[in-house]
Amino acid sequence: MASMTPIDEKPPAEDRVEDIAGKRPPSYVEDDEFTPQEQKKIIRRIDLRLVTMTGLAYCISLMDRTNLSMAAVAGLKEELHLHVGERYSIIVLMFFVPYIIFQPPMTVIIRKIGPTYFLSSIIVCWAGIMIGMGFVQDWGSLMGTRVLLGVLEAGYFPGCVYLLSCWYTRYDVQKRFSVFYLIGCVASALAGILAFGLMQLHGREGLTGWRWIFILEGVITGVIGIMCYFFLVDFPDRAHKSWRFLNQRECAWVVRRINEDRNDGDMEAFSLKKFLKPSMDAKIWGFAMIFFCLTTVTYAIAYFLPIILMNGMGFGVGEAQCLVAPPYGFAGIVMYGTAWVGDKYRMRAPILIFNALLAIIGLPMMGFAKSDAVRYVGVFFTVAGANANIPSCMAYQANNVRGQWTRAFSSATLVGFGGLGGIVSSLVFREKDAPEYRPGIYAALACNILIVLLVLALSAWFRFCNKQADRGKRVIEGDAAFRNRMKAQSYDAIGAWSPPSSLPGGIRGVDMPRHDFSDGKPAICSDWKAVSG
Repeated sequence: MASMTPIDEKPPAEDRVEDIAGKRPPSYVEDDEFTPQEQKKIIRRIDLRLVTMTGLAYCISLMDRTNLSMAAVAGLKEELHLHVGERYSIIVLMFFVPYIIFQPPMTVIIRKIGPTYFLSSIIVCWAGIMIGMGFVQDWGSLMGTRVLLGVLEAGYFPGCVYLLSCWYTRYDVQKRFSVFYLIGCVASALAGILAFGLMQLHGREGLTGWRWIFILEGVITGVIGIMCYFFLVDFPDRAHKSWRFLNQRECAWVVRRINEDRNDGDMEAFSLKKFLKPSMDAKIWGFAMIFFCLTTVTYAIAYFLPIILMNGMGFGVGEAQCLVAPPYGFAGIVMYGTAWVGDKYRMRAPILIFNALLAIIGLPMMGFAKSDAVRYVGVFFTVAGANANIPSCMAYQANNVRGQWTRAFSSATLVGFGGLGGIVSSLVFREKDAPEYRPGIYAALACNILIVLLVLALSAWFRFCNKQADRGKRVIEGDAAFRNRMKAQSYDAIGAWSPPSSLPGGIRGVDMPRHDFSDGKPAICSDWKAVSG
């Protein structure tokens, strides 16, 4: 039978819930140890160290893997004879083969070793590879360095996606993913300008301009790798060991906060069976396919946009490199704006569809318009829609999985399929299709249409699963209180804040169902906790 608990009596920790706006009700405003102001201060410190450092290193990662296009227009293709056959496309493609293969084991290693040591080490190592690329003498050697770069970078992006998703609640994470990826867009925006500046060193020490691009960007990468050793932080359960960061009490509060959101803040013992179990879940592959479609477009733009601007629109070398920047600046605005809306109004699927439609509008303008000005405007829409959807997809995936190793596997799978998108992008935008690159435009359009269809299908499936869980016929992700997330919902979990009118006298309450599956059937009984009305 239902019982009433006095307002000033604190409920057990496991009974605490949040309302749909993400705010604690009045009787839960104060944590046992930290005031709301102290909690905000902790989150700001996490943002400053974690998001800033991972974003800065991702900026370098993205610049290092895509500076090939900048070097190509700076003389690389002519000096190493990459214009012969499909040599340039092959070199682009070979990066992604080890990049895909090594991602799953890398996510396990980062959890075992810790991001501070692991990520900083691989960054310093690939900095050495980048410097070496500046001294290659033939296209075969360049391809070899690209393969090594793919092995090392395989650990970075999926590791960061996994790490960030472990620190934040489900409706805090998209803004953080967006800032992380936005810093990468800054790299894409400034990479052309930086490359143009480095080209001016042509002839110094007997080296051509494209070689200086690789050498000096490699030096910058090494500096960032050393910084990561000191400033990057570990997973929440071990972060108190990170240099000048949170203490044990603060880290314990972060873990409690994650457990209240989705109950997976604590480290799980590793087993191969547990790690591979999510491979049987169709939604994991649905997220991966969405990401594959996204990266097919984003990598194609990153690798071929300077070439398209030169060969397709008739701009000079310097103009083509500098005109890459404005579309990525616009993409950053769209990216953070849609992330803010997504977190504030608890939307995931509508944001993905909106961004895909933006790219669908931009691609025909970019590919088929007669005016170069209209084509360049199309570049803005395409770059913005495709890149803004990267953090949106990461948040969509992170919100709908639960468990440390499920999260690790799904992050690796997501980014691995992103690598497959990189391979496809290197094949659909071909030199022989210049200046219009029609096959590439058609492929990018098809990818964005498929994104819309996949998001609609996944959202319909999530809605069906949630309804079954509400009726006690399904347990999602091994937790009776877990619900899939597509858009704002009236109930945040099985224990949801009821409307004020549902209790007499304007008292608001919380329905705390107890699920007993011992007999194979859910048995639900409700306790009403009285709070201020």
